[in-house]
Amino acid sequence: MGATRAEKEVYFVKLKELLAKYPSLFLVNVDNVGSNQMHQIRVALRGRGIVLMGKNTMVRRAIRTVLSENPQYERLLPHIRGNIGFVFTSNDLKEIRDIIISNKVAAPARAGAFAPKDVTIPAGNTGMEPGKTSFFQALGIPTKIARGTIEIVSDIKVVVAGTRVGSSEATLLNMLNISPFTYGMTVVQIFDQGNAFAPDVLDVDEKDLIDRFMSGIKTIAAISLALNYPTIASVTHSLVNSYKNLIAIALATEYTFEGAEKAKEYLANPDAFAVAAAPVAETAAAADAPKEEAKPAEEEAESDDDMGFGLFD
Repeated sequence: MGATRAEKEVYFVKLKELLAKYPSLFLVNVDNVGSNQMHQIRVALRGRGIVLMGKNTMVRRAIRTVLSENPQYERLLPHIRGNIGFVFTSNDLKEIRDIIISNKVAAPARAGAFAPKDVTIPAGNTGMEPGKTSFFQALGIPTKIARGTIEIVSDIKVVVAGTRVGSSEATLLNMLNISPFTYGMTVVQIFDQGNAFAPDVLDVDEKDLIDRFMSGIKTIAAISLALNYPTIASVTHSLVNSYKNLIAIALATEYTFEGAEKAKEYLANPDAFAVAAAPVAETAAAADAPKEEAKPAEEEAESDDDMGFGLFD
């Protein structure tokens, strides 16, 4: 039974209030999420975020009513399909995302359900009686009878991710007490201050962002220098290159300035700089010498002490 007009109006008002109040929202999928699990997620998000569910037709209609004032929400419409809900928040997006996806419940394989991952039955003894070999034969699983029970000869993949679970596979997995799947709320899309992006963007590390930013600056600086077109990224390099050119001109001509004086002195009398650098090297060598000579001195002291005593004193 559909919602009444009054219920729809209440939902529209609530959605508009939440869109106006919170700068960020998660569009989440709640396939195979039970009411108890949904309650646990709401409790985990208490004080940090608000969960709002609704029928897709009602959600689309509510969003269209706010597009005249907030056209950026139109980016959400293509993603409102399937079993969808909202999580509104003003907290850190990565923290809220982790809370949303952390609540998972193990579940048995159900016939007709889409498998979220591959399922492999490991080799080994199943403890099942030989009369149930038909289940294994129907799935092409190699078995043998060992000590009156069925034993799987080798690992075998029975379910492929993204495909529907067959009735035979579901029956066999349940007989083996294997609950291969975990179900929980998943994030479909994130909307933050007018920007919509996929949830894997939150996995990008800050260091990666800084490295990419610095790489872009270096590229811009290189292009600017090659084109002789000054930019903020290249101005420091241009100043350094110009300073080097001025020093080169001063060395090749009689023209001089304060920054070029030391370079001219070095070219005029390189031996003076070599003599000035020698005492520094000798001081450093002398500082290391006592450490190396300390060990032989200690060894001599130990040998002298041994000489003062007999073997049987």
